[in-house]
Amino acid sequence: MNISRFSRVFYIKPALNINYRCSCRLVKAANNYNNSNDASNSYNNGIVAVAAGVIGYFSLKEKLFAATVDDDNNLKGRREQFNFIADVVAVSAPSVVYIEIKDSRRLDLFSGQPVTLSNGSGFIVKEDGLILTNAHVVVNKPNAIVNVRLMDGSIHTGFVEDVDLKSDLATLRIPVQGLPTMKLGSSADIKPGEWVVAMGSPLALSNTVTAGVVSSTQRASEELGLRGKDMVYIQTDAPITFGNSGGPLVNLDGEAIGINSMKVTSGISFAIPIDYVKEFLAKKGNSERPTGTTKSPQVSRRYLGITMLSLTPNILMELRMRNPEMPSDIEHGILVWKVIIGSPAYNGGLQPGDIVTNINTKAVRTASDIYMLLENTSGSLRIDIVRGRQRIALTVTPELH
Repeated sequence: MNISRFSRVFYIKPALNINYRCSCRLVKAANNYNNSNDASNSYNNGIVAVAAGVIGYFSLKEKLFAATVDDDNNLKGRREQFNFIADVVAVSAPSVVYIEIKDSRRLDLFSGQPVTLSNGSGFIVKEDGLILTNAHVVVNKPNAIVNVRLMDGSIHTGFVEDVDLKSDLATLRIPVQGLPTMKLGSSADIKPGEWVVAMGSPLALSNTVTAGVVSSTQRASEELGLRGKDMVYIQTDAPITFGNSGGPLVNLDGEAIGINSMKVTSGISFAIPIDYVKEFLAKKGNSERPTGTTKSPQVSRRYLGITMLSLTPNILMELRMRNPEMPSDIEHGILVWKVIIGSPAYNGGLQPGDIVTNINTKAVRTASDIYMLLENTSGSLRIDIVRGRQRIALTVTPELH
């Protein structure tokens, strides 16, 4: 066999210019030539197969390269097209603040600085420094220093102006002018399935953003075990946790439609509808308040020194899963989340994880019940708690400030 003659069959142009049809013709021509010499068929067929494989490889590589280029072209602009959450954050974040409450009479043993009583979030609604937050973030904190940290990192001392315990709303003010404000939307026209963004400062991490959808627009307080509230809440799966309270729940138009209020369990959180907030602002007449004051009004309050969480059916279920020995007849109460060291609650024996069921023989169902009892009673309190499987009665003497 004349090898040089056969090799001419394989002297081809660059493989990237050869398609599948060309390779088929080449194989056919080579086979016709090989049939003239049966003795060399097996050798020749091997060479033809290798050549066809090489051609097919380069042809496939060319197609894959072209597909990759097309895919890259198709992906261009996706970030701009679908980054709607980032757009909301860019508009809303400048008006979100971190609120820290410190006790001026108690100093940290190591730093020598005032002890932090609680922290939370809020958002600016007026350029002259008016800030909205939850009542439980700022209420019942005697000797409190209210520090407000803005997005630019600056810290300002504020004072509490108005508090509504029933709706869990409060306003405070800082002596700063020309601040960015949050636009207030409407909670009347939101729909289940609508995208929302929860903003705040959980664990003191400023401008933390979580996103989710609206699960329910009219979740009644009775369904959550919050008796006496006579309110409805926005339910969302956007994560809301401690420290996020008081921050805004924002729609895709960059409008606050609610105030982050509480988390029941993973994927189930609640916000106070913004329409309640508008009524609160109108009733309190916040727009006519004087500015420039930096100290809170001197109001005597009885102080316990605990952070509380109202028990809901879902929280009770989760507690029973963690502690099977928990008494089965517990249907209401307050979960003690945190106890301030050196506080009346600490000195009286309260511990984190305790469930307060009754105070002075009166059933306790919400944090507001405890606030009302503190305001309307004097002297020591008999506090009935559940700790593990034990029922314990404690005597706690609140401090008057």
